[in-house]
Amino acid sequence: MIPPIANNFVAGETAPGALDHVASLNDDDVKGILNLLGEHYDERQPADEDADQYIELIEEIDKSGLDCCISVKPSQIGLDVGDDVFVENLERIVAVGDNHDVFVWVDMEDYTTTDVTLDAYERLVTEHEGGVGVCTQANLKRTPEDLERLAPLPGKVRLVKGAYSEPKEVSYKKKERVNEAYRDCLELMFEEFEGGVAVGSHDPAMIDHAKELHDEYGTDYEVQMLMGVRDDEQRDLAAEGVPMWQYIPYGDKWFSYFYRRVRERKENALFAVRAVLS
Repeated sequence: MIPPIANNFVAGETAPGALDHVASLNDDDVKGILNLLGEHYDERQPADEDADQYIELIEEIDKSGLDCCISVKPSQIGLDVGDDVFVENLERIVAVGDNHDVFVWVDMEDYTTTDVTLDAYERLVTEHEGGVGVCTQANLKRTPEDLERLAPLPGKVRLVKGAYSEPKEVSYKKKERVNEAYRDCLELMFEEFEGGVAVGSHDPAMIDHAKELHDEYGTDYEVQMLMGVRDDEQRDLAAEGVPMWQYIPYGDKWFSYFYRRVRERKENALFAVRAVLS
């Protein structure tokens, strides 16, 4: 059962296979965000090796001419080994991305990693005058304050609802409250951000809300969805002229990717089942 399901959500095990998938998306005006699977390394060697693979991927994207960028997880490039290892590897990746004009997204993991991730992002996006983006999570109570901090910076910010099961002291737990927080954060971003807003959501209500906010404030925005989720809607949005990006995992660690996602929250398992059935 796993391999057929994985094929819906993972673009193969190699970079060439993932780039082929991006090429097919580009034919329908959908752009790609490539993520090499791997996370929570507790030794430096695999973290350095994955950082090297991202650097090679950036070079291949540049050669291909595809409309594509990358997204990296802090724990994949050394955060669990040490803050300095994460920052050093991220610096290497961002510098090569800058040289090849390939955008670099930094994913956000659980709440304990928020400060070091935002600190690294703020410094690098300032040094490179853009070319870098970071993810924020609406279910965290601190996020509006974080967005105020990020608003003046030249990079992009992706807003997601949040996939991690965080302590109630730092996060909203009820679905309705998370949705309310997401809408409020979106409005703050459309009102105060000049570099554009990345709407990381599969929720039609949130995407419609983003369209309304765009009409009100005129702020540029894009929509980002996972590979394998509402693929037809992704193409429909692109056809309407909405900048549409698909987040595309690939690599040989696909099994641990699904296992971890399902274990994090029961909602993740239900979400995957609904996506496959639809």
